[in-house]
Amino acid sequence: TERMPTRKGDFIAIILREMMNAKHLESHWGNLDGIQQKAVAEAVYAPTFDAGAFGYKYGEDPNWGESDRWSYSIRQPSLLNLFILERGNNRTRAVPSDLKALLKAFVPKPPSIKLETLETHPETVTVSYYTFDPKTYKRKETAEDVVLLHYDTEHAAQHDLLAVLRLIDAGKVRVSAKTRRPTAATIKAVTEMLLGGDFYPENEDLEPYETDPRPIKAFAWPLIVQAAGLTRISGTKLQLSPTGRKALTAPPHSTLQTAWNRWLKTTLLDELNRVNVIRGQTGRGKRGLTAPAKRRKTVVGVLKKCPPNRWVAFDEFYRYMRASGILLEVSVEPWELYIEEHQYGQLDGGGALLASRYMMVFLFEYAATLGLIDLAYLYPSNIRDDYADFWGADDLDALSRYDGLMYFRLNNLGAWCLGRRQNYTPSSIEIQQIFTVLPNLDVVASGPLQPADRIVLEQFAKQASDAIWKIQSEQLLKSVEAGHSVADMETFLKTRSGGQLPETVAIFFSDIVGKIKQLKDLGTARLIEVADPAVATLIAHDSSLKNLCLPAGETHIVVPVKSETIFRSRLRKLGYVLPPSE
Repeated sequence: TERMPTRKGDFIAIILREMMNAKHLESHWGNLDGIQQKAVAEAVYAPTFDAGAFGYKYGEDPNWGESDRWSYSIRQPSLLNLFILERGNNRTRAVPSDLKALLKAFVPKPPSIKLETLETHPETVTVSYYTFDPKTYKRKETAEDVVLLHYDTEHAAQHDLLAVLRLIDAGKVRVSAKTRRPTAATIKAVTEMLLGGDFYPENEDLEPYETDPRPIKAFAWPLIVQAAGLTRISGTKLQLSPTGRKALTAPPHSTLQTAWNRWLKTTLLDELNRVNVIRGQTGRGKRGLTAPAKRRKTVVGVLKKCPPNRWVAFDEFYRYMRASGILLEVSVEPWELYIEEHQYGQLDGGGALLASRYMMVFLFEYAATLGLIDLAYLYPSNIRDDYADFWGADDLDALSRYDGLMYFRLNNLGAWCLGRRQNYTPSSIEIQQIFTVLPNLDVVASGPLQPADRIVLEQFAKQASDAIWKIQSEQLLKSVEAGHSVADMETFLKTRSGGQLPETVAIFFSDIVGKIKQLKDLGTARLIEVADPAVATLIAHDSSLKNLCLPAGETHIVVPVKSETIFRSRLRKLGYVLPPSE
């Protein structure tokens, strides 16, 4: 019944009196609706009110009042504005500290964020899409249940790692010297080596306008092994580094763990680059992109919260991240990134779109390829429509090849790589004997060989018929010259034939090893011809030079390249000089 004042100062005094009185404050709190009360609770028990996180946590925004036409300011504020105040130029919302103290007496703490998980993923997913009805000239919505593709990655990754390393060892992996990305021929070769092929099989039924999701694993592996330090590059060809050669016989899960940790820090690739329709990434938009290593750390921090061996919907994973107040910022200047055309297709306001697609690439192409997560997914066409309101997206059936990611599961290997488990024991796999080694050095295949096995066998054997290979010393010695290990070849035969090798074969390999030890490459040297045999003898036996060179017949001297500079210097002091070669 109190008459409202007209002066601003008097009006503020009434508000202070009402809001700082504990009894009145609780009454005003009771006048808020349920969502507004939850907003106050979130703001009371946090430094500031995170509007984005609140929306993802509760599925709707609180009522702040009636806004003007452009939603720039509130014309008719709601009661909520007396509890949560907007402050500063950045329009941060928070509850004043003195008001917080009073509210905590009766405002309950908000519930914690919960990540919803499943024991098993659904067999099918309902997909809606629009078609044009020529009779009514209108769009018609159609819904159908589509069967999910399923891929367990733990064993496949361990097989694929070794297969790719063997392909590299055979000299069949090339990359761009500038970008370090695999060539088209390499992608095809890697695909043939992968256990079961790439995540998506070749699909001849794809329409020309539909997004072809391949390649994923075949593109990722050549980059992963480079980032892990398992290779070095010679021109455009990848070669195994000493670490990569050791990985051929090391437990593959240990190498995968190392590769995963190295990938988290690599600058070899920004995963967002794989979303080809988002343009500007190599132009003006590049300067606004955040560091990929920082983004990966953010995603991994949320991934660690996923319980092992439980399925998580990708949309739920993203909701949980945002509801937890975690913001994955891909670009600080999203308006410099665009679809189709820069002036109209800018992604200003597309922070969630950039974050979700970045996460899809990181999870689908790298976490899954390395065997950390299992997947349940669809072909990407017409699965998501979160990009549809952006200019230039009308003709797109998908924003990326990864749009079909629906569910994933952190497996035992992933839990170990992320530090969720202290130990990892590879699950037992049924080992099949794929060939028999005979005493006459024949290798008889019991069936078609995997491409990776064929590549190793070609290092020391020649194919004599469809099922028979002949171990040959000349072929083996050529491989040794190329840097291959005899012990690796012998181990390969043992593991693929199911036991010890026949005695004649074991002796064969032992003799080869003995012959290899007879010779040692000491490096490059310079051969010098001396006209007078007496001068050659003088130089070769001079006290200051004899440790830097070796006599080679009566009129020649050999000087190692590493000793050439000091040899020339001391030769001059002796009164002789080695002129430039003609």
